[in-house]
Amino acid sequence: MPPEIVLSTASFFPDTELAFRMAESPEAVRALTDRFGVRIRAVHVPCLVVSQHVWGWNPEVKLRRSVDMARAIGAGIVVVHPPFRWQRGYAEDFRDLVLQLDSPNGGGPRVTVENMFTVEALGRRVDPYRWNDDAAFSGFPVLTLDTSHAGAARQDLLELHASMGDRVHHLHLSDSTATRGDEHLPPGTGGLPLTELAQAMLARSFGGVVVIEVGFGRLPEGSRTSAARDSLEYARVAFGS
Repeated sequence: MPPEIVLSTASFFPDTELAFRMAESPEAVRALTDRFGVRIRAVHVPCLVVSQHVWGWNPEVKLRRSVDMARAIGAGIVVVHPPFRWQRGYAEDFRDLVLQLDSPNGGGPRVTVENMFTVEALGRRVDPYRWNDDAAFSGFPVLTLDTSHAGAARQDLLELHASMGDRVHHLHLSDSTATRGDEHLPPGTGGLPLTELAQAMLARSFGGVVVIEVGFGRLPEGSRTSAARDSLEYARVAFGS
């Protein structure tokens, strides 16, 4: 059975207030699901710098609340970023917390850790995250692969996927030129080998969800609808969905 193709609310950026209003509570999310008939497949922990205030400032509490929300609305995946290096206590306990909250035998969502990227600082590349390398990822049973993050980190996408292997349960699909940071371009408009990635994932019988996570809000207003349509078609063709 081919993977399901869905849309990330991150694609609403820069209207992040809309996404936050949608995720205000499980009841609000369920009401929107019932109204529009669109099932929510995953919950992303609010762990970016710009969303540090959402659900308070304690990252462990936010992860636990995300798991509770996913369980309440029937989402099978929680996506969490590795901790920032300055979140020392959280970073030390992160692996144990993920393993505690992950539900591999049903009854709750799988908690997947997402690959992140390095940034430019004082003329050199710096990794602001703990647990964000191949050796560290080996400690987590399930992962989210973000293709734009791989591009921003100047990683070989196919090699990264091979190192993650069957632990990839969730895919954030977008393109990148690997020259201007975390771009989240429409698939097919950058230089990432996304078709080859899809083939490699299908060869491993990938049965998770493919999430289109494109920065449509960064595109000219008149091109957003067509870009969304083209992104969906690209994903359907690549994954045979």
